[in-house]
Amino acid sequence: MMVVNVGVLTYTTIYNDGNVDTSTLETQIQTLEFQLGSAEQEIDSLKEEIRILDFSESSQDIGIIEIYNQTRNSVVLIETDRGSAGSGWVYDTEGHMVTNNHVVEDAQALTVTFQSGTVLSAKVVGLDPYSDMAVIKVNAPDGTLHPLEIGVSSELLVGETAIAIGNPFGLANTMTVGVISATGRQMDATDGYVIVDVIQTDAAINPGNSGGPLLNLKGEVIGMNTAIISSTNDFSGIGFAIPSDTITREITSLIETGEYEHPWLGISGYNMFPALAEAMGLDNNTKGTLVARVVEDGPAYEAGLEGSTTTATVGGFPFDIGGDVIIGVNGLTMDSFYKLQVYLTRNTQPNETVTLSIIRDGEVMSVEFTLGVRPPPS
Repeated sequence: MMVVNVGVLTYTTIYNDGNVDTSTLETQIQTLEFQLGSAEQEIDSLKEEIRILDFSESSQDIGIIEIYNQTRNSVVLIETDRGSAGSGWVYDTEGHMVTNNHVVEDAQALTVTFQSGTVLSAKVVGLDPYSDMAVIKVNAPDGTLHPLEIGVSSELLVGETAIAIGNPFGLANTMTVGVISATGRQMDATDGYVIVDVIQTDAAINPGNSGGPLLNLKGEVIGMNTAIISSTNDFSGIGFAIPSDTITREITSLIETGEYEHPWLGISGYNMFPALAEAMGLDNNTKGTLVARVVEDGPAYEAGLEGSTTTATVGGFPFDIGGDVIIGVNGLTMDSFYKLQVYLTRNTQPNETVTLSIIRDGEVMSVEFTLGVRPPPS
């Protein structure tokens, strides 16, 4: 239909009555060129669909190929006035997109480039440095935005297929495929906090992939590609993604308020281990979180938790000892600081009251505790 329209416009323009205004002709030529370009794109797209249909008859990989073609128009290249670049993906038809905080933080101007070549300016809507998550927004023409579906990361199984799409080293719309290598990892965040429930994958992730989606075989977002472990800053087989459950938990608040409030204990501490327990006169099987320091006027301070009072050398290293040991919350055993943080992150909100089980002076007791709001990064 596009090619026929171009032909009709050509006939009307040139052969109408022989009297053609030059400026009008130039305008119509530009229109012809645009329509020809659109027709060529449409033809190329149809050719690709034919290739995919032909390929599907002889290949078991068609599922992955379909996922790429269904989702590539939802993944964008993000560039900032700081000279940095990363990836992002379309969250809704209102123009909201998800990416990493470290991709867009401190940027004064942003542009996003779609697979079609469309380039739009964007603005930051919300930031959470504690989960390295950000939401940006564009005003896009109708038909430009194709939101991705979000899956449930808590249901992931180690070994299932993981698909990363992004812009490594600026190479647009690159797909890499691997597996879920592990779940429940932790990753360092700002000010000594950690990001919990992180997904580990061996799908290749490189600089520029940050903020792009990690997909399952349904084409659902199960994570957001964020970091790698490498001595060369290039992919070495271990990549990490922020879980989709974290995205689902935070996205509404980031869009509506520009931030996300994390529950806050107001302590610093570390895991109990046998030699440390013995140094405190406790059974060496005691597990939990030793409270090393209580932040003055913070939630733990208000609840009456007690920090460490003395120092002991354990295994050749100095440790603050003598503080309360948190062993449970709301009737559930918490045998490590990480598990305590995971529970609070997943299940609680600031200003919510919880019941902590603690050991103080060798005795188990309960403390009513009202969670605070984690302070902004320093």
